[in-house]
Amino acid sequence: MNKLEKSRIDWMVTLVPFILIVVLAGMLFVFPDQSNEVIGQIRFFFGDTVGLYYLALGLGALIVSIVMALSKCGDIVLGEPFEKPKYSFFTWGCMMFTCGLAADILFYSFAEWVMYATNPHIAELGSIIEWAGVFPLFHWSFIPWAFYLVLAVAFGFMLHVRKRSRQRYSEACRPVIGKHSDGLAGRIIDLFALFALLAGTATTFSVATPLMASIIMKLFHIEISRRFVTIIILLITCAVYTYAVLHGFKGIGILAKTCIYLFFGLLLIVLFTSGQGRFILENGFQSFGKMVQNFIGLSTYVDPVRENNFPQDWTIYYWAYWMVWCIAAPFFIGNISRGRTIRQVIGGGYIFGVGSTIVSFVVLGNYSLGLQAAGGADFIAVYEKSGDLYELILNIIDTMPFSKFILVLVIVTMVTFYATSFDSIAYTASCYSYYNLGEDEMPHRAIELLWCLLLIVLPMGLVFSESSMNNIQSVSIISAFPIGIIMVIMVWSFFKDAKDYLKEKENKIKTGDHICQENQ
Repeated sequence: MNKLEKSRIDWMVTLVPFILIVVLAGMLFVFPDQSNEVIGQIRFFFGDTVGLYYLALGLGALIVSIVMALSKCGDIVLGEPFEKPKYSFFTWGCMMFTCGLAADILFYSFAEWVMYATNPHIAELGSIIEWAGVFPLFHWSFIPWAFYLVLAVAFGFMLHVRKRSRQRYSEACRPVIGKHSDGLAGRIIDLFALFALLAGTATTFSVATPLMASIIMKLFHIEISRRFVTIIILLITCAVYTYAVLHGFKGIGILAKTCIYLFFGLLLIVLFTSGQGRFILENGFQSFGKMVQNFIGLSTYVDPVRENNFPQDWTIYYWAYWMVWCIAAPFFIGNISRGRTIRQVIGGGYIFGVGSTIVSFVVLGNYSLGLQAAGGADFIAVYEKSGDLYELILNIIDTMPFSKFILVLVIVTMVTFYATSFDSIAYTASCYSYYNLGEDEMPHRAIELLWCLLLIVLPMGLVFSESSMNNIQSVSIISAFPIGIIMVIMVWSFFKDAKDYLKEKENKIKTGDHICQENQ
């Protein structure tokens, strides 16, 4: 990297958030009990005392996405007015789905209903069979993807319509905060964004890598520490996504399509060979109907007298978790959506993102729920006894036909999912490192490589301490609070800028008609 290239890098925004996360991790290691108490109190404040904030943002994001799609804004092309999309609909959809929490979606699909089954709120609503399958669909579908899509539109408009060269959160807020996006306010916004990005990365890597380690240990009868195997998996995943990032969007697109083939191959095997096909389809259909029928109630349930703490333990947690992930995934979706209208971006996100997510929870979740209902297994008792979600998922897979093959397929799919998610994160973070970056300009490979390594260092360090891992998950929730405020400013900025753009476009048309009439 030459001197000119180095002068374009904003080293403060690049390194300060990472240093802060590492210092925080160090504090968690050195003072685990005190850190636990302090972070627990802060998380309680954000998740319980002001939990309504997250619920209101979630419902608001869904409403805004519908307004974007159905209003005049929906006709705006992210690019030149008659520009064609850069990617085919299938490739674009694959990249969109896999850039986010796809690995977590696969992980939780197997058994999330079990974690809800013993909550008193389920008993208040009805039977476990009737309601336990509803909440996974609710927590992973429309509102979470609405967070992604409204910001993807804002980023895409900023990049491809307004042609802004600063690819950052602060730049997307410029129509509202004006010149302050270049000053202290802009710096604070960008530091919050990258801090949340790193915290969310550590959280996500902590969720499913122990499952992959458990699968490898089971397949190869390995007796060594699960932590050691987890580190190896992290290194392999890092190598895969680094290779994809360094080969640009072509490498990312190929990896995304590979993920989709593996993912739907796994779902088809379970659907047609498990013996639970009828229950999977029927209960999935019923659960989806109940979710739609009760959507407003589910979205606004706060449990004000704290009879069961269900929204505090689950809904608020999930909304905050998806908000933290709104740093990288929407930016990536907006970037790959050049040539598509805003209406297509919103519709495509709900078709590919929500559709694929729902199919995953319907097939894998209802397989185990069907066995529970038929008395073929008692997964609730297994989980209550051990409290180990990884052991529970292995137990579920053991009951499937071709269980060893499915274990292999699950781990390969999860590695590729993680790789695809993190190549989008590494690309976004690399763009953040530049003061200015042209629309078609790619970050320098050295900066991309730096971020690929930075993103893996913290999870590798944290994997040795469960206490620290839980605290980092809390940090992700805390990080979502300021991100929510920034999201509101970004959406406000989009509508303000889009209104101006439509007026400019209308004036050009009128001016053109006037000139034509004069010529005649």
